[in-house]
Amino acid sequence: MKRVLIINEVDPITFEELDRANIQYDYNPKITETEFLNSIKEYNGLMLTSKFRITKDVIDKAEKLEVIGRIGAGLENIDTAYAESKGIICHNAPEGNRDAVGEQAVGMLLMLMNNLRRADNEVRQGIWKREANRGFEIKGKTLGIIGYGNMGNAFAQRLHGFEAKVIAYDKYKLNYGNVFAQEVTLETIFNEADILSLHTPLTDETKYMVNEEFLSKFKNPIILINTSRGKVVKTDALAYAMKAGKVTGACLDVLEYEAYNYTTNFGAGMPESLNYLIHSDRVVLSPHIAGWTFESKRKLSYYTVKKIIHSLI
Repeated sequence: MKRVLIINEVDPITFEELDRANIQYDYNPKITETEFLNSIKEYNGLMLTSKFRITKDVIDKAEKLEVIGRIGAGLENIDTAYAESKGIICHNAPEGNRDAVGEQAVGMLLMLMNNLRRADNEVRQGIWKREANRGFEIKGKTLGIIGYGNMGNAFAQRLHGFEAKVIAYDKYKLNYGNVFAQEVTLETIFNEADILSLHTPLTDETKYMVNEEFLSKFKNPIILINTSRGKVVKTDALAYAMKAGKVTGACLDVLEYEAYNYTTNFGAGMPESLNYLIHSDRVVLSPHIAGWTFESKRKLSYYTVKKIIHSLI
């Protein structure tokens, strides 16, 4: 009988689906790395988020492993090339949190454009400033999306009722334009966008894609939204562009200085550029929760376990 090891918290639907498929499983979200390395050789399937890196050494220990299911959209903590060279199938589940990401991107944008972070803080202190907190409307703006997969499409879909112009660029697709976004070149994004939203995976090609040179190419001052991965954006470049007026505001659910398991520590030695962003009222921040809703937890678990089952039976 096939066996699956689950090392992160999942929705109970995971166990229901595995029982229905007659696949054994061990659920151990508190497993230590040593315990994990000592036991992985016994399993045909692995289900995780970002608890550990699945490196070449881990894969070599996983003698029976046939499939890895990542409960999320990204696969950067898995050496997918080596896994696939060993015949191990790697799955992700962007269908599970696309809606959550799309909604949060809109929410962060509205919060920034209407000065809600600052206004909320002021009202709580008895400060009543109306003119100083006059906002901007999304209607009439041009929103550029880079990466038009599940997340980019979900964001565009939610923008549909705002009567904005939505344009999208995806290097790896053709004929992806739809009722929600017009397919354009990257040059068009640079020339027309007022707001830029990033929905790319973290790869060697996209790491620090948004640097000083990239930001200098925009014709208009832009708002930057990043709900993808922190290291897609170079923090120093973003802070510089904000000080220079090239970027008027930023919505950041992810940060360059996150660890691989999406934790971080704002302690001593914080880079000056990050310190600038944290203390700017033109920046909206959240702790990598754009895909982190109660609904997405269930959907992510469901899509991941269904893919694992399909690969094992």
